[in-house]
Amino acid sequence: MIHDAQMDYYGTRLATCSSDRSVKIFDVRNGGQILIADLRGHEGPVWQVAWAHPMYGNILASCSYDRKVIIWREENGTWEKSHEHAGHDSSVNSVCWAPHDYGLILACGSSDGAISLLMYTGEGQWEVKKINNAHTIGCNAVSWAPAVVPGSLIDQPSGQKPNYIKRFASGGCDNLIKLWKEEEDGQWKEEQKLEAHSDWVRDVAWAPSIGLPTSTIASCSQDGRVFIWTCDDASGNTWSPKLLHKFNDVVWHVSWSITANILAVSGGDNKEELQMQPQIDHLP
Repeated sequence: MIHDAQMDYYGTRLATCSSDRSVKIFDVRNGGQILIADLRGHEGPVWQVAWAHPMYGNILASCSYDRKVIIWREENGTWEKSHEHAGHDSSVNSVCWAPHDYGLILACGSSDGAISLLMYTGEGQWEVKKINNAHTIGCNAVSWAPAVVPGSLIDQPSGQKPNYIKRFASGGCDNLIKLWKEEEDGQWKEEQKLEAHSDWVRDVAWAPSIGLPTSTIASCSQDGRVFIWTCDDASGNTWSPKLLHKFNDVVWHVSWSITANILAVSGGDNKEELQMQPQIDHLP
């Protein structure tokens, strides 16, 4: 069974991962599908893959039931294991690269309840920071906020460098979505706790932004519901949930289009639905 499939930045390569412990990369240019790499290194089902921004080279991360995160890198046409992180005590369920503006940083959510942040420091070295007990029972999903200050499209003085604050969202088996913020001392602090779901949160997706005042997050759950969370204040303290749809089965994944006007939703009924922005904008 294939658990995840992700296109690279240019839309020319497709990475997949599956229960057979493999990560595969296909060339999909011109409508073709040519297998160019079959990566073996995990010892259990592989749940998710994530491409890094191409400014750092051809880099792919994968996470697995075997408690490991593997970072793969292509060098001279050959894919090899670049780094292996084995710092979790249970299945690693989600991996997500930070916006490239912050450097090469990977967030990893695990069933042990912790979230790891792997930061590339150069010369093949990775620094690890860990948020223990991020979610009771386990963390199922992580998603970074865009490297855009809300409202900067309107308010940002010309020529002034924006004050980026690293943030990401996580979803867990405690039915919660949590928002995390990096403090000035480099430590990560829980900033917000968002409650609306009545069962495990299966996925969260922070919407891309061009600097409009509103921040948006989508979430889905074992309870069959998809919520759209919005925040209109610059401090990021007040988030309001609106129910997008109630499905008859578990909803596994939510994913925004690059312009944040379409939300793809996939669930246990083996269907994928596309929710368009007018519907999202006019939620009651």
